[in-house]
Amino acid sequence: MDARAIIATLRKGGTPDAAALAWFAEGLADGSVSDAQAGAFAMGVCLNGLGDTGRAALTAAMRDSGKVLRWDLDAPVLDKHSTGGVGDCVSLILAPALAACGVYVPMISGRGLGHTGGTLDKLESIPGFRTTLTEDQFRQVVSKVGCAIVSASADIAPADKRLYAIRDVTATVESLDLITASILSKKLAAGLEGLVLDVKCGSGAFMKSQDDARALARALVDTANATGCPTSALITDMSQPLAPSLGNALEVIDVMRVLTGAASGRLLDLTVALGGALLEQSGIGDGTKKIAQAIASGAAAEKFAAMVYAMGGPVHFVEDWVRFLPEAPVIREVTATTSGTVTTIDGEALGLTVVALGGGRQVETDVVNPSVGLSDVVSIGDRVTKGQPLVRIHAARESQADEAELAVRAAITLGDGTASPPKLVLEHIT
Repeated sequence: MDARAIIATLRKGGTPDAAALAWFAEGLADGSVSDAQAGAFAMGVCLNGLGDTGRAALTAAMRDSGKVLRWDLDAPVLDKHSTGGVGDCVSLILAPALAACGVYVPMISGRGLGHTGGTLDKLESIPGFRTTLTEDQFRQVVSKVGCAIVSASADIAPADKRLYAIRDVTATVESLDLITASILSKKLAAGLEGLVLDVKCGSGAFMKSQDDARALARALVDTANATGCPTSALITDMSQPLAPSLGNALEVIDVMRVLTGAASGRLLDLTVALGGALLEQSGIGDGTKKIAQAIASGAAAEKFAAMVYAMGGPVHFVEDWVRFLPEAPVIREVTATTSGTVTTIDGEALGLTVVALGGGRQVETDVVNPSVGLSDVVSIGDRVTKGQPLVRIHAARESQADEAELAVRAAITLGDGTASPPKLVLEHIT
């Protein structure tokens, strides 16, 4: 095999065969493919595409470029992946809820980058919680508790890690084929027997239109199924934050309120919809009812408590979570200057406000402040009166709260009349 020949095939509009793509992925992983060749490959795929067969072959090759886990358990091994949004802390509820339904969830997750929060950052706002485990530790927690949410080790899809860094500096991030291969190679390396995808669209998502979200969902579902993992997707609304809060510890508070029965709303509704779809596609009947019961009965909260303790967190976290989570020194209400109905919310702007407060990253090396963010965010369709809070800002300093207040006011639009809350689940792709 020759990297130049593979790149030339792409340049001419052809698709390298599965063997060539496997060779290239191995070269990305072991360094025998140069950065220049990786960049040319990414540009060739970005410009001319791979087609369905090539996309599946690249995904499998990147999955197989490192460690692929195998499980010998007495129930299905399932997982969920979201394409990212603001206030999206579903994973923290869904993983233990699925475990409470008797399946296993080895969830490999990521950190926040850009305007969206990261699952690992949220969990690490819990004192002592360790998201980096050895493979043996990961297996032990999954086997004993039923779920574990961890960071990817260096030997999980190393070809993707290399290519992702190249894409970031060569303006080739926005390629359907490369996005699909990147997402799925890491997920499928976990040895899954079923996967549900939450593909978001709207102001707080990377995909702003439903058409773009549908194209990505279709590519992800078809590719995952072609590589042997039964998969479906929900296209969901992200025209406003999913949870009432944005920010790591604040979102954990929302999670605990759902798990302990103190709150419901969109966060609970989407968790039940995703979990139900995953269980039902895996042959476990009435999955929606099972997930809802697991949460309502407290069984999911018990699994969450067991996972937190097994991964280094406090033994009594679920019983006394308020005491353990950090609180920002500055808390400010942003109140409405006029009466009206909430008509639009710029979710991306709110997410970037949290980043500016220190609750997210602009580059991977940034240190996150787990206590800052926004809470009690109004929803589209809410009727507010002058002086009523639109959001609460949690900041480290007054000057940061000043800047955040200006951004929040610009991101939330009030109008006359009424506005209907957007539908949460827009499509189901199988």
